[in-house]
Amino acid sequence: MLVQEQMSSNPFTAAPTLAVPDALSLMHERKVRRLPIVDAHGKLVGIVSEKDLLYASPSPSTSLNVWEIHSLLSRLTVDKVMTRDVVTVAEDTPLEEAARIMADRKIGGLPVVRGSSLVGIITETDVFRALLELLGGRRNGIRATFSISGSKGSLSKAIAAVSTAGGDIVGLGVSEVKDAGVMRWHVTLKTKDVQKDALIRALTPVVNEVLDVRET
Repeated sequence: MLVQEQMSSNPFTAAPTLAVPDALSLMHERKVRRLPIVDAHGKLVGIVSEKDLLYASPSPSTSLNVWEIHSLLSRLTVDKVMTRDVVTVAEDTPLEEAARIMADRKIGGLPVVRGSSLVGIITETDVFRALLELLGGRRNGIRATFSISGSKGSLSKAIAAVSTAGGDIVGLGVSEVKDAGVMRWHVTLKTKDVQKDALIRALTPVVNEVLDVRET
């Protein structure tokens, strides 16, 4: 799965000269939490988040009166508060790489560029949606989680057992678990066309432990 498959194309953008109050209004109107900032040629020059804009606003405890606050904010433009060194990804970046960048850098979204032109944005919400699809979260069936060793072929044996029992796998997730120096994998499968008891019987001989099985 690539970024281009999950990103929002043609995202809402703002010019560097947009006033901070207008940028906040735009974000609330469009229900977005970050705005890429582009110049007159469509080149990405920065990004601003709702938090950036709120931090730029005077504190409620300020001694300024409402007219002074309005005058101050009307002169403050987004280019004064935006992040200029923007972390970006290309359209053909694997989704898991984009997710790793967001997690490691503690950022909630990445502009997607083609050369220097902005073509989309990928956010943590898009990554959550992709995870939901991969795990079969919107499909009915039997959800099974089990533990297997990290040895070659252990996952294929479990998948073959599900198939032999007549099950069809419609969601799959794998996570690595290190316990006392021994590598194991926790695997979650969403299956259909197989009964819960039959699935447990099929998996038990070929996995280390069946951890959880439930209908969803």
